[in-house]
Amino acid sequence: MNSSLFLDIADYFFLIFHSSLIMFNLFAWIWKPLRKWHLLTISLTFISWIFLGIWYGWGYCPLTDWHWEILRKKGITGLPNSYISYLLERLLGINLPPQVVDILTLSLAFMALLVSLFVNFRKKKAKND
Repeated sequence: MNSSLFLDIADYFFLIFHSSLIMFNLFAWIWKPLRKWHLLTISLTFISWIFLGIWYGWGYCPLTDWHWEILRKKGITGLPNSYISYLLERLLGINLPPQVVDILTLSLAFMALLVSLFVNFRKKKAKND
């Protein structure tokens, strides 16, 4: 397999996998069988953003880093700091200010974390109450 084909496959893999993980992080708390998995993935996301962010910069995501490496090898430059900015531009042609994207990303992810904590740890009411 030539390197160009490999890079194209890797690009689409990261595009699909990372986008799917983002959607999972936002919405998997809705379906009861996925709630524990959701809490795990959204927690790992925040751990990456905060703790790996100490060394690599706030909001660091290894998936973004690996995808950027693939794109650089394909000759793509000028990539944004935010993967969400990249997705909005690549998939929808939307170019928002970085601060807006960062605020929306953090707000939605934090809401998903709070909802996940609530649905995973709330006390069940007795039916007779």
